[in-house]
Amino acid sequence: MEPTATEPTLANPSPSSHPHYVYPFKRRTMASSALLTPRSDRSRFKTVLWISLGLTVLFVFITSEALLVADYPMYDAYRLQVIADRHLLIPHTLCGVIALLAGPVQFSSRLRQRHLKFHRVLGRIYVIAVFIGALTGIALAAGRPSLPGTSMQAAAWIVCTTAAFITARNRHIAQHRQWMVRSYAVTFTFVSSRVLNLWPRYWSHLGDTLAAVGVIAFTLASLLIVDLALNWREITTRRA
Repeated sequence: MEPTATEPTLANPSPSSHPHYVYPFKRRTMASSALLTPRSDRSRFKTVLWISLGLTVLFVFITSEALLVADYPMYDAYRLQVIADRHLLIPHTLCGVIALLAGPVQFSSRLRQRHLKFHRVLGRIYVIAVFIGALTGIALAAGRPSLPGTSMQAAAWIVCTTAAFITARNRHIAQHRQWMVRSYAVTFTFVSSRVLNLWPRYWSHLGDTLAAVGVIAFTLASLLIVDLALNWREITTRRA
């Protein structure tokens, strides 16, 4: 049966009179663009965030830890303490570095999707490193004014990491990711709390007791910032 003059053929449809032949493709294209934009924004944000954290780590290493091998009078007492505590400080530092470096790898969506088994193995290594790092940190602070701050930091580290591990085992993936973000925020306080070490008056003016309070403040501030970020959409958007 031949098409009439008013019926368009599939080979040559009329977009103006029969939009349903053309517009669905445009709608799909627009929808795909709308979906890609937030994803690309998140990707750019994650890139900027990890670069910023990496530069912070480099800054702290150069201006703080590297000075241990230099002739810097402010670090004389600290250097002697490091040598005396090396049996606990070495595993504490190694586990802290492992946890710090595992974070960017664990938060990579592409790597997690392509190598899920590696993601799980590295996650278990992260958990073990956190527990060893936290417990050796408490042992290092035992009998010193820094014990309250270190204990609180270690407790927050263990609690957040344990919650992340349990939610992963129970297949609550969204909650697992949130607890891992909190855990890594505490991990990073070992770097962020040293940012002000370059200023000699900072720790010497505070004293040991207030320095412990400073560690607690850094830990609580990190967790607060992370929770605000995780719930920012719910905080700023009215539910329809």
